[in-house]
Formats: sequence, structure tokens, C-alpha cells
Amino acid sequence: MSGRVLVTGATGFVGRHVLPALAARGFAVHGVGRAPGADPRIRSVDLLVPEARRALIDEVRPTHILHLAWDAEPGRYWTSPTNLDWVAASLDLARLFAAAGGRRFVGVGTCAEYEWGAPRLDEATTPCRPATLYGAAKDGTRRILSAHADTEGVTFAWGRLFYLYGPGERRGRLVSDAIHALMTGAVFPTSPGHQRRDFLHVADAAAALAALVASDVTGPVNIGSGAAMPVRALLDGLATRIGGAERLAYGARTLGAMEPPVIEAETRILTEAVGFRPAFAGARGLDDTVAWWRARGTASA
Repeated sequence: MSGRVLVTGATGFVGRHVLPALAARGFAVHGVGRAPGADPRIRSVDLLVPEARRALIDEVRPTHILHLAWDAEPGRYWTSPTNLDWVAASLDLARLFAAAGGRRFVGVGTCAEYEWGAPRLDEATTPCRPATLYGAAKDGTRRILSAHADTEGVTFAWGRLFYLYGPGERRGRLVSDAIHALMTGAVFPTSPGHQRRDFLHVADAAAALAALVASDVTGPVNIGSGAAMPVRALLDGLATRIGGAERLAYGARTLGAMEPPVIEAETRILTEAVGFRPAFAGARGLDDTVAWWRARGTASA
């Protein structure tokens, strides 16, 4: 595969894993983030500034875009009004990309676009009826970008992420907070944990997105494991590796009334059309995640 791919949100949880996955597929990789760090492939750009978006496209002239950037602040993003800012920025980015001769735009959405309740969430048959502003913003963006791509001759795909975990996950999320508690001797209050969720290691999610960028598959594609597991089983697996199982306070928190018993991805398109299968399934993913935290010597990040 050849081409210049622009990755937005390149310094985020998924983005930092995507860059090497795309480079391995032969792309010339250009990333943008608000805090680029030491990676020379990443430049600092505020994509919410219209002039910055235009200058970026004019400079890079990408043939492909993987658009990850969005507000993902734990505890805030579900209802944040900045979702509206990201809708506008995403639509303008796509317009500039098409006008500059771009060929393939891959956006990144969420399983929260779906109406939850089906035993497996299927791209073709499960309705999109999001219950949150975040889900609605993503779903609306996907619909408009798809129609725009059709009129501009750009191929368009949309990767819907499910529940991710792994190295580099910030605090405020289930796995990172549980590991922090287990490593520091704190009690971890949680729900009874019987709800089943589709967890995927972040490196697998990144590799799946890279495969989607390199493919000619169009439309929505679930990015998940295809095998939901009880939250309790995940947390017990962490405790088996770290210790402190007695500090997992199951039932100390109630499960929200809107939380369905199962959220599981149908992954037929991902496995058969895109040709991707996870490398960090099951125990290997937990082993890798715990090893990363231990190598840091702290769980305070």
C-alpha cells in the first residue's frame, strides 16, 4: 500500500498505536495532536481552528485520512457540548480533504451509535438510535460524511469502536482505575459485574483501523472482539495477575438503568471483508496490559 495518510488524534489512546500499524502497511504517516511529543511524524495542530485545518491539508496533501480526534475526556464526553464543535470540524476536514484530491476517508465512531438491546450489534440490521449526545454526534457525522463522500468520489468507511483497554489508557476508565486500585492497595467499588461487554486490546483496535484504511471496504465496520465477556471476569483476571481480589467491591455501585445486559459486536465484516483478527485476545491482552503498568513502576498516570 502506498499513499500519505493523515491521522488525527495521533497522540491519543488509539492514535499512538495506529501510527506504527499504518507505517507497517507502507503508508507515509503524518499525525496531528495538540501535544505532539517526541515523535517527528506528529505535528501540533488544533483541529478546532478552521485556518489550522486548511493549512494542514494544504501542507500534507493526504491521500487517506484516519480521523480519530474527538473529545474523549472520561466522565465528560457523553454530554459535552464540544461534541458539536467536533461535528463541525470533522465535516469541514472532509470537505477540505476532498477538494485537495483525497481518495479515502475513514472516520471513527462508537458502539454508542446503536440502539442497545440486541444480543449482537450488527452494522446492517441494528438500528442507530443513540441515547447520548456523544453517540448522536458521531452518528450524525457519519451520515453526513457518507453522503458527502458519495458526491465527491471519495471512498468512505466508519470504524465503530467498542470497549477498549490496554497500554496508555488514561485514568477515569474501568481497566485503568481497577489496575490503579489493585496496585496501590485501594478498594475498587464497582457494579455486580454481570453485564457482558465487548472488550478489545487497543493494539488490536489500532491494527484493525489500519487494515480498514488499507482496504476498499466502505460503510460502517464494527471494531470489536466479537465475544463479550462479563465485566466481573475481566476484573477477576486483573486481580489474578496483580493480587488484591478482596479489594474488588462488587455491588458497591449500582448499574445504571440504561445499561443493557450485553454489548457485543458482530464482526463478520471486520473478519471476512477487512480480513482482520485480534492478536491480543483473552489472557494475552490482560498479560500485556498488566506488564505495561508494572514496567512503569506506578499506576498513578
